[in-house]
Amino acid sequence: MNAAPPTGRETGRALIVGAGIAGLALAHRLDHHGWRVSVLERAPGPRPQGYMIDFFGPGYDAAEAMGLLPRLHELGHHFTEAVLVDERGRRRASVGFERFAESLGGSLVSIMRPDLELALRESLPSRVELRYDSEVVQVREGTEGVGVRLADGTALEADLLAGADGIHSTVRRLVFGPEEQYLRHLGFHTAAYTFDDARVHAATRGRFQLTDSLGAQMGLYALAGDRVAAFTVHRTRDTRLPEDPRAAVREACAGLGWVVPRALELCPPPERVYYDHVAQIEMGCWSRGRTVLLGDACQAVSLLAGQGASLGVGGAYVLGEELARAGGLAEGLARYEQRWRPVVEERQRTARTGTSWFLPDTPTRLRLRRMFLRLSALPGVDRLVATSLSGKPTRVVKDLASTAQD
Repeated sequence: MNAAPPTGRETGRALIVGAGIAGLALAHRLDHHGWRVSVLERAPGPRPQGYMIDFFGPGYDAAEAMGLLPRLHELGHHFTEAVLVDERGRRRASVGFERFAESLGGSLVSIMRPDLELALRESLPSRVELRYDSEVVQVREGTEGVGVRLADGTALEADLLAGADGIHSTVRRLVFGPEEQYLRHLGFHTAAYTFDDARVHAATRGRFQLTDSLGAQMGLYALAGDRVAAFTVHRTRDTRLPEDPRAAVREACAGLGWVVPRALELCPPPERVYYDHVAQIEMGCWSRGRTVLLGDACQAVSLLAGQGASLGVGGAYVLGEELARAGGLAEGLARYEQRWRPVVEERQRTARTGTSWFLPDTPTRLRLRRMFLRLSALPGVDRLVATSLSGKPTRVVKDLASTAQD
């Protein structure tokens, strides 16, 4: 645990709903700037489910400013490239991870989502209260503060309420209205899970390998031992989530070939499979009174964009810094949104235009994707490929971190 004292004056009491990536990062920053912080999480403990994250961009910059990079690299995994393979496992096209990161003007670490959360939890001092099994059921704002009521009847008061509780945010629903107003389905479902198998591990070691396929795709990362992380995405018009995620994954990815049948056979029970829509959240305003949203609760770009974790950490850093610099809460919340919204909206536009490229729906687009990746090895084209996948580089976090050190 990091037991360093907070800097600056005693700022106030903050309640953060959600002990995921964005919520833990915000807890770090608010504590650093003198807030008394409580994090409320409805799950009984840290969630073991999750997928591999290629962590780069503004979140990486924020992690560096927060002193977290050594631990992230310790927990991370090294992969040289992402490779598209056919139904027999033969290479079709590839892109190098280091070249990809350099094209975006930064560095990259591949890390499992639970391990990123672990690093953030470890960074919190003991004075930050982390309460699991604490579900918020009511939010009430008054002239002097904001209050929440938990499912067990507990009432809590604070000066600031931050909803960092994901794309299906309870805080957003209670304060801003039903999810349907803000959720934009992109026409995909996604899943992630881990399993142990020596043969699949050997076939995927050192590289992120994805099926070069239409309509559905599986990607595999080899972890320590014989552990393998699987990621799937498939096209669907169904906006409902299935009752049995394992059955849905097996049905969607049947027939992909290569080592996929073995990976599907070893898919764990439904409760150990991460499964959700591929969707975005679009809101006209991220704060109301003393309540603010961050991370996927207000700025989900979609899992296909690959930057939800980066934007969660980066946005938390920006929110924490702007609150510390502002003359009051309202000013800080406004400055956070003014500075961070253009970054999020640009990433969301990139994600929407890139969905047909990420998982082609016609043979012609499939061939174009291969050609596009092969050209990415050429100087100049590499930057075009990187920005078309991930958006333009931004210095928002670096600039804030630089002025904080002055």
